[in-house]
Amino acid sequence: MPATAARNPAHNTKIPAKGRALLVVLENVGYISGLNLPGWAMAIIDFVTEEYAKIILRLLGAYRRYDRVMILEDADVTNEKMAAALLDLSREHRVDQLLLVHGHKECLVGYQGKVYIDGHLFNNLLEAYSQDPSSLDLGIVYGVNCYGATLAPIWLALGADAVNGAVGVNWFPEPSLSLFLARWLNGATYSESVSTSFRWARRMGRLVWPDKADGSADIHLTGSQQIVYGRRDVRLFAPR
Repeated sequence: MPATAARNPAHNTKIPAKGRALLVVLENVGYISGLNLPGWAMAIIDFVTEEYAKIILRLLGAYRRYDRVMILEDADVTNEKMAAALLDLSREHRVDQLLLVHGHKECLVGYQGKVYIDGHLFNNLLEAYSQDPSSLDLGIVYGVNCYGATLAPIWLALGADAVNGAVGVNWFPEPSLSLFLARWLNGATYSESVSTSFRWARRMGRLVWPDKADGSADIHLTGSQQIVYGRRDVRLFAPR
């Protein structure tokens, strides 16, 4: 007689659900677009902005919502360490990412602005993912980096559910980050969290850079425009 599911222990074995991890890539460098600042000023900006980001993560509940939070900061923001972190976390977690770094077209700016997170990282991840899709388990990728839209196809090719990206230079890393996290960490969909944060950032930006006489938006606003890409819209969890 064929074994039934009730009599076959293998059929009753449940595969443990993966936890959720957040990888925060954090390196400000102290650079502000268009300004040539002395080294001491850049060091202060770098320290203050990075400490602010870590405080916001705690205040808004990232450590309560995620099973694990890993921060790659300063000297750890390299191709090798980022790849190792993603592959290591993916073994037991579905991994969301916060890219709190500067960016250029098709790359991120890493340690001290001397390292670029580029094809060296992405090609290695693509090779690992093509050989074994289970080796990389990406959820959402949220970034404040400039030209983030140019990296969207790469993250999607690596299996990410949803990605955002600025079309050009992003002038609103804040309040965009805080507003995004406030929505996302409390159960809003990814697309809603991104669009809401940019909508409010744009309103604040218009106070500094009002629309032109013909009604068109200032270049600071158009370059900062956020676009959401993805295979599906997702939530972190049901609202608490």
